[in-house]
Amino acid sequence: MIDATATGDDAKRFRYANRFALAVLPEVSRTFAISIRFLPGVLGRAVLTAYLLCRIADTIEDDGAATPERKAELLDAFLRCLPDRAAADAFPALAADIRGDPAHVDLLRHTDLVCVLLRSLPDHTRNRVMHWVGVMGHGMRKFVELYPRGIRIQTVAEYREYCYYVAGTVGCMLTELWHEHAPSVGKPEFAKLWTKCRQFGEALQTVNILKDIAWDAEHENAIYIPETSLAEHGSSHRTILDDAHIEGNHAAVASFIQLAWTDLDDALEYILLIPRRAVAIRAFCVLPLLFAYATLRDLSATRAMLHHGGSVKITRAEVRTLTIAGLLALCSNRALRTLVDRVRVRRFVPFAANA
Repeated sequence: MIDATATGDDAKRFRYANRFALAVLPEVSRTFAISIRFLPGVLGRAVLTAYLLCRIADTIEDDGAATPERKAELLDAFLRCLPDRAAADAFPALAADIRGDPAHVDLLRHTDLVCVLLRSLPDHTRNRVMHWVGVMGHGMRKFVELYPRGIRIQTVAEYREYCYYVAGTVGCMLTELWHEHAPSVGKPEFAKLWTKCRQFGEALQTVNILKDIAWDAEHENAIYIPETSLAEHGSSHRTILDDAHIEGNHAAVASFIQLAWTDLDDALEYILLIPRRAVAIRAFCVLPLLFAYATLRDLSATRAMLHHGGSVKITRAEVRTLTIAGLLALCSNRALRTLVDRVRVRRFVPFAANA
């Protein structure tokens, strides 16, 4: 473990790594950058580190040009970085051929710095982060090898399995970190949260999959809406962005929108189980959930994600107003439920923006 208060070269590298992480975060996730600032001290650093590690693994998986064998090789090498400093320091050069979104590639090129932050964490915290990032990485590797020509989810069960690996694991990891670092999340609270932590992570992933159907198909050669679900409505992966099949595609996606509503409601129940004394953790969890509810509301009223180049994204104005409203409602379960009910049905923006 690197002592964050150490002197000399290790301390300088830690400070540089921390500055890099804080600078790159809003470039790879605008909404996560809003939420993470509420988590204090070591807990905040642990969650930031874990998130960036997950994004690195995701960048490898999403490279549309790399072969499946190359992706599997790099995912294995990435997982070796977690316990091994030498492997982490060598990884940026090893992965120099990976392409993708410039901000995500820049993050991957600095995997060694993210691993500096990982080594700065207390032993138990570091081990839990390594465990869950490892489960995610092995799951990604499985799907990369299963679909060498690009991920093509076949069934609802397989869809659920994929969502567990890339997002349910995050919900599990976060819940363990709450228990370790928040005095108000004792054993009884942890036991209750554990029953819904997987749903909390997967709910947000489900919304991301739905809003990015066209982007994933066109830019990352990945289709997550199951082939069997599309076939039930006369379509297929091959025709998921075909205007001639828009009605069938929309009918198939509608069932996943309904599934996402159920997942989000489970995620809300997860948040309501977090003790109100754990204000920082509630703040971290509430904001992405509100953004997801707003995004799913818009998804329910459009077919943009089923057209070439189409996407669904809530406005910056709504992000700002939801942030304020979410923080004001934070310590009241009744207020949070009321806010969610409001967001489900119409945009939550200032009156001036609606005029």
